[in-house]
Amino acid sequence: MSEVVQMSVAGGVGRLKLNRPERHNALDEQLIHDTHRAFDLLAGNPAVRVIVLCSDGPSFCAGADLEWMKRASHLDGQANFNDARQLAALLYAIATCPKPVVARVQGSAYGGGVGMISVCDIAVGVEGAQFALTEVRLGIAAATISPYVLAAIGARQARRLVLTGERFDAHRAKGYGLLHEVVAADQLDAEVDRVIALLLLGGPAAQAAVKDLIRDVEGEPLSRELTDATARRLAEIRASREGREGITAFLEKRKPNWVPVE
Repeated sequence: MSEVVQMSVAGGVGRLKLNRPERHNALDEQLIHDTHRAFDLLAGNPAVRVIVLCSDGPSFCAGADLEWMKRASHLDGQANFNDARQLAALLYAIATCPKPVVARVQGSAYGGGVGMISVCDIAVGVEGAQFALTEVRLGIAAATISPYVLAAIGARQARRLVLTGERFDAHRAKGYGLLHEVVAADQLDAEVDRVIALLLLGGPAAQAAVKDLIRDVEGEPLSRELTDATARRLAEIRASREGREGITAFLEKRKPNWVPVE
């Protein structure tokens, strides 16, 4: 793994750290490529139950590195498109990961950094962090991150924030839905550990199934076809090995076999 990304695995938890603090973890070709590669390794590792996305330095992610954006702006049409697809592919990989992904937001995030938070399942941030979607102030658009930002905060809030580019603090970010919890800096790791402990209690296959379910059900109108589809999914997972183990363990008043031994 390169110096700009650090990866570790311990106790069922894979940690992926953006390690470009001198550039406030701004995204460029190398950081995007290496982050995607590391994420795929963690997602494919059977020893990993939960993935934590984190950063080193005072900022979580300052968005796109402007030197990278300047280089990309001079590429021809297809090369420019191919370059833009790299970030889109990274975000898609995180969004469709079957394992729970937790964002540990130790500092401010702007532009693509907000997108990186939005694509995670759970986000915990520190008081004092600032956020903004400032692309329009550079004459560009928050395009590749838009599906995830809209899913996190809704179209109405997103429209305002992407048009104005205004900053908002961590408590407003929680109110918008970007962050789930806001804590003091000295409580960040404890809160992330609490979330991890809760996630490790869930069945891995059930967690993968429910992530798929939410993606498929979100925005769908209520119909007989939809209710039948959800009933079919319940029937399938209830009859699975993991489903039977979970129900049996509950009735026998013991922990199911996927819960880590203390």
